[in-house]
Amino acid sequence: MRAALYKEFGPLENMTVVDLPSPQPGKGEVAIKVKAAGVSFPDVLTVQKKYQYIPELPFSPGTELCGTVTAVGEGVTRFKVGDAVFGNARNACREETVGEAAKLLPLPAGMDPLVAAGFGMNYATSFYALKYRAELKPGETLLVLGASGGVGIAAVEIGKMMGARVIACASTAEKLATCQRFGADELINYETEDMREAVKRITGGKGVDVCYDPVGDKYAEPMVRSMAWNGRYLVVGFAAGQIPKIPLNLALLKGCSLMGVFWGGFTVAQPERSREVFAELTQLVADGKLKPLISATYTLEQTAQALIDLNSRKVQGKIVIVP
Repeated sequence: MRAALYKEFGPLENMTVVDLPSPQPGKGEVAIKVKAAGVSFPDVLTVQKKYQYIPELPFSPGTELCGTVTAVGEGVTRFKVGDAVFGNARNACREETVGEAAKLLPLPAGMDPLVAAGFGMNYATSFYALKYRAELKPGETLLVLGASGGVGIAAVEIGKMMGARVIACASTAEKLATCQRFGADELINYETEDMREAVKRITGGKGVDVCYDPVGDKYAEPMVRSMAWNGRYLVVGFAAGQIPKIPLNLALLKGCSLMGVFWGGFTVAQPERSREVFAELTQLVADGKLKPLISATYTLEQTAQALIDLNSRKVQGKIVIVP
């Protein structure tokens, strides 16, 4: 079977497609024929050895997929050969891989395999952040930085579903138009506008109740300064590159909370609870109440280009590799 493989950490371009033996599942695992594999910004960081998880070399990108079970390992009773599944599995950008049965779910009837492979990480992060960390309430104001990206567009759509007034921030008119299509009420182009002044204008000087920040860098401090009293600032990631240094007196003066959001850590610390949260989210997608954006598909040979496009901020929503 073919696999998109990195044999060393470093440049995203240094990927090769190689033939490998079909994998055999171990205890608690299943082997999967991959129909589609989602990639996201953490895959970019992993290849560059900048992420908190460092895989053994060589490895394939991708940690979420949709596919068909081809073999079951010792102790697996949840699935049988031929079952359609989706969920988390490492080395997803291959024609075949193995995954822990506990991290997979049956594919709901009628769910698009591309959506199943692509919504998990982004939508789970945003759903967990807004509903269970920030406890976003109807009528509150939510500001989303990097709003057209994978987790950003998910936050826009979920925030709107939860009844918030959503302010989307992005770098181009095209990206903002996508945010508006997914429910954003107000738009800020942070390449051409002063964000603090725009927030003051939009909120009448009150500030925002919840800020969802997967970007970091120079955008963070102005938004902490734009928080409303009792606001919740969600630290999701640092796609702009630099981890910002926030003066902690701002949290005191604003009476606001700085909250870390790490879906992967949540699944490890509270596995049963995280499965309940993900099942709730999956039902919302299956029922059509959330409609994740899959903006492009790439072949296995184009996996490196997919990561390059992610790194250069060319991607809106989610992209998927189709072996």
